[in-house]
Amino acid sequence: MLVADSEEKLAEDCGNMWDSGIAAGDQSVYIPYAGRRLAPGCRYYCKAAVWDKHGVYSGWSKIHEFGTALSKEQWLGSWIGKKAAGEEELVPVSYMRTEFRIDKPVRCAWLYASALGMYEARLNGKRVGDHQLAPGWTDYGTRVQYQVYDVAELLLEGGNAWGALLGTGWYAGNVGMMGVRRYGEDPRCLMELKIEYADGSKGSFCTDGSWKLSEGPVRYSDMIKGERYDARLEQKGWDCPGFNDTGWSRAEVFEPYEGLVVPQSGPPVRVMQTIEPVRQSETGRGTVIYDFGQNLTGWTALEVTGPEGAVITVNHAEMLDPGGSLYTLNLRRAVQICGYVLDGSGEVRFEPHFTFQGFRYAEIECSSPDIRVQRITAKVVHSDTPAAGKLETSDPLVNRLIANIVWGQRGNFLSVPMDCPQRDERLGWTGDAQIFARTASYNMNVAGFFRKYLMDVFDAQSPDGALPDVAPDAGWHIYKGLSSSKWFAPDNAGWGDAGIIIPWTLYLMYGDLEILRKHYIPMRRWIDYLRANSEGCLRPGYADHADWLSIGADTPKDVLATAYFGYSTFLFARIAGLVGKQADAKMYGELFEEIREAFMRAYVSADGVIQGDTQTVYCMALCFHLLTPELRLKAASRLERRIKDNGNRLTTGFLGVGYLLPALSDSGRPDLAYKLLHQEEFPSWLYSVKHGATTIWERWDGWTEERGFQSPSMNSFNHYSLGSVGEWLYRYAAGLEADWRAPGFKHSLIAPEPGGKLTGLRAEYASPYGLLAVEWRRDGDRLELNVRIPVNTTADIYVPGRLVEADAMARKLKTENGKTVYAAGSGRYRFVSVLGSART
Repeated sequence: MLVADSEEKLAEDCGNMWDSGIAAGDQSVYIPYAGRRLAPGCRYYCKAAVWDKHGVYSGWSKIHEFGTALSKEQWLGSWIGKKAAGEEELVPVSYMRTEFRIDKPVRCAWLYASALGMYEARLNGKRVGDHQLAPGWTDYGTRVQYQVYDVAELLLEGGNAWGALLGTGWYAGNVGMMGVRRYGEDPRCLMELKIEYADGSKGSFCTDGSWKLSEGPVRYSDMIKGERYDARLEQKGWDCPGFNDTGWSRAEVFEPYEGLVVPQSGPPVRVMQTIEPVRQSETGRGTVIYDFGQNLTGWTALEVTGPEGAVITVNHAEMLDPGGSLYTLNLRRAVQICGYVLDGSGEVRFEPHFTFQGFRYAEIECSSPDIRVQRITAKVVHSDTPAAGKLETSDPLVNRLIANIVWGQRGNFLSVPMDCPQRDERLGWTGDAQIFARTASYNMNVAGFFRKYLMDVFDAQSPDGALPDVAPDAGWHIYKGLSSSKWFAPDNAGWGDAGIIIPWTLYLMYGDLEILRKHYIPMRRWIDYLRANSEGCLRPGYADHADWLSIGADTPKDVLATAYFGYSTFLFARIAGLVGKQADAKMYGELFEEIREAFMRAYVSADGVIQGDTQTVYCMALCFHLLTPELRLKAASRLERRIKDNGNRLTTGFLGVGYLLPALSDSGRPDLAYKLLHQEEFPSWLYSVKHGATTIWERWDGWTEERGFQSPSMNSFNHYSLGSVGEWLYRYAAGLEADWRAPGFKHSLIAPEPGGKLTGLRAEYASPYGLLAVEWRRDGDRLELNVRIPVNTTADIYVPGRLVEADAMARKLKTENGKTVYAAGSGRYRFVSVLGSART
């Protein structure tokens, strides 16, 4: 690896910052930088070469460029904006501008931009970058992110105009159901333009008191209440050189921000797809409803013509009511309406700025019959997390479920893992995130997304070590305390435990040991908090959310809380050993054993019945390592009975659902797991699929044939928690499992479980080392299994059934539990076996 401070040096194979030399070893991900200290606010260049085990040389890679973060002293500008006047909930977006001159050729130029609120930067009449809702949501009392844009091609020799739109965003606009101004009163932005000229000299421009400010056509743009845009108020050319801004006022200069200004962590929010409507229908009210065929998160874009002063309004909803109208009762305080006033100038294009909606349907209402809608499209907006997994089966219903899981993730991974994109909530619930983290990692590359979210989680950690329900917190606990007559616990089981489970998942899926080192102390504080607030290793029964939205089952809160205490401690003891804290590994390992003993003593009877006797208590006890081998057998048997007594239907809520099918597979009953997967009667995953769902519903009974819509007070049709069954589909049905001793799929455990109605399955996963793939096909009892292992990795392949044909390149290790185990290096492998009769 070579790193240089100029592209010219690197082109000459000079790594003046770092020349690693030829380093023998098999590590090819997460190699730490080991060169000279990198200066802040600088650009560097790197390239790499590799040799294989035979000494074959790859040649140099192309040259890559990266930058380092600005130091606090390198920010030369001021925070500028407009101070709020009055207590209005919805305020106009501020338009700000300045002009500057460039009198010599530019070699490179970079715009650094941040805001307490949301910004859109513009240079010489063009939008800067494609980031949406920037700078993203963080705990603004602690930190705010900034973005960096390459803007050299947008600059002109001579006069230049620099503009910015500034909205309230999460900072001063509506956040969830808590109302406005959760972090501050006045939106403001900070921007720095740094230029390197062709002659080697440097210059910079920044936000300061010379900037001008005005209101404009965006009368408000709010995260929860939509947008109002009046095209008659547009000031043409405001972001171009030579504009007459004499009527504009001076921007206010604010005091320095006391928090951390940090470079963006994780992927930006972008427009990821454009969807055309699949059908449209006129209503008896003179409006038109457009169906996009897919529940999504984002907004609608319009191309329209009409007379000056005419108003076009777009309302958004996920569902239609029985009369064919938009179903909006479940929005609560949210208003998913964008309104546009036309200026009569011909065909215009409207698209909102600092808001988003959750919808499948859009209804357009026009104030004038002369308005013509030339085109309407839906913009799919979410954090830019690239697809990682691909899973397809022989069952179209299961395939639709898989698509719904992915769309649920797309619709809710927007800066933070939200709980829903439509109603007045849209909060980063930690429990929802941790139960889905493994599924999310198979679906998409979420390493950066969750690294950023963990920053939010630990920013919200209380001084005594408790971890939050939502992150960023935005005053949720204060709000909840005011709205509830009972004491509210800030450390809910399964929610606070995200602080252990998500870092562990990132380590397991990506091999990122640094994430465990970075958060080791706050993770330990959480375990210590749980221990200090337990009685005899048993947690109290105030786990407020319990097994959220379980169906026909009531899992005792103390049992659930103690189970999660045990599981988090089990994982933390393992984490301590991995980061070299052997004394902690021993101590917390012993604490786990104490919790385990206390759990069995308090909650488990000799016949394996666990207090509460719900599906959730059994699957958690089994998956959390809380039972002796003898009790595991009895508890597994009881879990099977609870499922069968319920007509082969589930009762689990948000927390239990992720462990239900894994518990059955680990207990030797994948056949029963498949029965739950294929179940089409309520409650089940396929019930919503059979009734037209295109995303995962928040609740099993969001809509039923007998009752229609559930209570609108909490009924989202775009969620992701119950989609955590995706983890089982990848790990068990496909058999793509990571080995925690060699994480990131450096060593894989390939153990597919063919079964159910499936006659075939193909799964691919873009691991950090390359593409893993498993494909199996059943013809009666005959199974053909094909496996692909990426370069520089190994795998153990578990072939089920009686082996008929084995790949000569694989090495047989053993036979266990009806499976033949082979060791394999990188390459493609084929096996044929005969399966035994399935259990019923």
